Amino acid sequence: MLLSSSQRAKLRGLANTMPVVLYIGKDGINDATIKEVYDLLNAKELIKCAVQRNAPLSAKEACEIICEKQGAVPVQVIGSKFIIYRRNEKEPKIEI
Repeated sequence: MLLSSSQRAKLRGLANTMPVVLYIGKDGINDATIKEVYDLLNAKELIKCAVQRNAPLSAKEACEIICEKQGAVPVQVIGSKFIIYRRNEKEPKIEI
């Protein structure tokens, strides 16, 4: 799934006020992290994540790995935070 620049801008605007719902720490990305991302994306479609200082990955690397494993689309990566989106086909919550 690819997003146009206007779709990406809309998602960035929605995520601007969202709290971080997933932190990636010193253990990096493991099976439990992937499961949590799956559950969060099914529930919310759009999530904001953060990579802590002691993590072995950068935010860009973590975003790429998670998006690849979950079929999600990166919306934005800034500093240690990133936003990802995956449409819930059964019950869509965000119209873009």
